[in-house]
Amino acid sequence: MLNTVALKQKFVVANADFTPDNRLYSNDGKGVALYTAIMDNIAIQTKPEGGALPTLMEKWIEQVVTKTAEENKISLTDIRNEQYLGLIQTNIMKTINEITDVGGFDFGMVVMKYYEGYIKDDEQLRRNALKWLKGEYRTKTEAKQDLGVREVINDLNYYDMLKNFCKLFVSMGYSGFMINLDEAINLYKISTSVMREKNYEKILTIYNDCFQGKVANLFFNFAGTKEVLENERRGLFSYNALKTRLETNKFETVDVRDFAQPVIRLMPLDHNEIFVLLKKLKAIFDFNYKIELNITDNDIQQFMEELFNKPGASEFLTPREVIRDFLNILNIIRQNPNVDKNKLFDEIEISDERPSEISLDSIEEL
Repeated sequence: MLNTVALKQKFVVANADFTPDNRLYSNDGKGVALYTAIMDNIAIQTKPEGGALPTLMEKWIEQVVTKTAEENKISLTDIRNEQYLGLIQTNIMKTINEITDVGGFDFGMVVMKYYEGYIKDDEQLRRNALKWLKGEYRTKTEAKQDLGVREVINDLNYYDMLKNFCKLFVSMGYSGFMINLDEAINLYKISTSVMREKNYEKILTIYNDCFQGKVANLFFNFAGTKEVLENERRGLFSYNALKTRLETNKFETVDVRDFAQPVIRLMPLDHNEIFVLLKKLKAIFDFNYKIELNITDNDIQQFMEELFNKPGASEFLTPREVIRDFLNILNIIRQNPNVDKNKLFDEIEISDERPSEISLDSIEEL
């Protein structure tokens, strides 16, 4: 939903998951791996599926080319001749210096190389420039050899580069840069308390930058479970500076919500909402398979009653399990039209599918 709203409001959007190999703070390449995942998944309204970085770079370069042509009274056709390459590169560097902070020089150099590849039809040079911008160079030697730059994007500077890209996108006319980071449980699972705290410290840095006005037009969204937030031994609340900032507005109730606070707690779907969800899923299922399954609203209600009245339903059942069981039943009925629906509903079993915390709690703190 965040993506849909942001794209409509002309934000550049990126999604990435935290994994055991992708995190905010690292000294062994896991930070820059998260950055690469973000840059790989950049999306815009005309390219919502991701992979929009080359499109954005070319769009920005075209804006610089057009501006340079107007300022120097050169036609848009002639300005693309190789003789004007230096003029365009000077303007690319000037524009980037105006909008970037840390790492702007190397960033500008790489964009100039990208444009050079664009004009000279040198696909390898363009690929090398994109490789650098996506944080895929691991050694300075390799980057200097391919592009003539002295630095690479690494665990220490990737956040500065995200801020540079945000400013670049805004200068192009976009509203800002929204970064969705899912599976925050993987920060909670980091076994060493020192490394976990360093990652939480990075969240604090991002929080302070956003709330103290040090960055603009940049939106970070972290998605995690209640445990990730509130566990005082290894969750975000274990880091006191974050706990004081992320505690819920004490005046908020179930009916009166505050969506301007840093943490938005998602309310569970009620039974009416789940009924509507299943009804819509049935319509999508029928449309996809070009079929009209004999599943009525009463059947959906019966399915829900069977499911929610099972032992353990109130404690363990989540929308994910409800959806999965419902679609599994639809698939069985589609392929076996004579099967007894009621018998299928009756065979549903509920188990606790939440990840076990025992293994986490037994990890020795280092």
